[in-house]
Amino acid sequence: MLPFSNPDPKACLVTRIWRPGLGPALVTLRGDTVVDITSREAPTLRDLLERDDAADYVTHAGGEEVISLADLNDASTETASPDSLRFLAPPDLQAIKASGVTFAESMVERVIEEQAAGDADRADEIRQKVQGVIGNSLSGIEPGSAKAMEVKRVLQAEGLWSAYLEVGIGPDAEVFTKCQPMASVGWGASVGLHPISTWNNPEPEIVLAINSRGQIKGATLGNDVNLRDVEGRSALLLGKAKDNNASCAIGPFLRLFDGDYGMAQVESAELTLKVTGEDGFVLNGHSSMKKISRRPADIVAQTIGRHHQYPDGFFLFLGTLFAPIQDRDAPGQGFTHKMGDVVSISEPGLGELRNTVRLSTEAPEWSFGTGQLMRNLSARGLL
Repeated sequence: MLPFSNPDPKACLVTRIWRPGLGPALVTLRGDTVVDITSREAPTLRDLLERDDAADYVTHAGGEEVISLADLNDASTETASPDSLRFLAPPDLQAIKASGVTFAESMVERVIEEQAAGDADRADEIRQKVQGVIGNSLSGIEPGSAKAMEVKRVLQAEGLWSAYLEVGIGPDAEVFTKCQPMASVGWGASVGLHPISTWNNPEPEIVLAINSRGQIKGATLGNDVNLRDVEGRSALLLGKAKDNNASCAIGPFLRLFDGDYGMAQVESAELTLKVTGEDGFVLNGHSSMKKISRRPADIVAQTIGRHHQYPDGFFLFLGTLFAPIQDRDAPGQGFTHKMGDVVSISEPGLGELRNTVRLSTEAPEWSFGTGQLMRNLSARGLL
């Protein structure tokens, strides 16, 4: 399956690829052809998103035809060499941020992780207890509202209050750094799990692209890999659970906002997840943006403003409704990854993001950072 099996001909799509002997290139998709539009006017995606006319610029930019989408798909494998033609993740200089516990309905699983202290064997028992207390009280709840505060009072009385509930129904969103600029991987690459984890899962999410002025410029797909046992032991281990080599996948393309696509489409998006294991196991999941508890624009406003600036902009994961409870091995233990799992996250307007699960210590090391990018662009006469 291609990253876009039937791309909307009106969609303004942009991403980055690695060109052998040249380096990273900014490209768009025209028909089934990938076109290099890297220029002095927009040498990076960061520079493109700073333009008020970003979508119009991409639509009319001159460029060089590089490869067909099908051939780029075939070339973008987890075994590709460092100088092989392949998909890269769309962001370059942007910070990679993520918001957590933005779907109140799936927040229960975060509470279960904490109550179980990361022990998958205890999850089913605790799930029944927590759901017995919470029931459907979180459905349709608005974080920070009077109803949310009443739910907080009840849960505290039952001894079930947690850090996850605070950010899930309290006034302040959880926003954390997922990885460093250019540390995310794109279509076809390995996605990594820290070797210490034995209870983990994918997280299918919409990812927004925001420029330095706080303007939301487009959307794409992301896999915010989650180590349930590590974060479950302590919320203070969030950095260890989330930020590891190859633990962040974004792509395949960033769809720029224009007259045909914008926040209305993002807020009604329906994401599909499929995990296919080498053992024959198949997990199907779903995440509906219609059920998000916080408006995406509000999360953006809590991330950037007078209190915090991002001169190069940022990409922001919006969280997920998906919480895997389907048993894979032993009854009551739910789902966890095995090496070789193929994770597919798809949405009709944004295409499909596909990656293969490996250990972070086995995925290719991240070595091309900001310094290398600046030197590369300078040598090519693009700065």
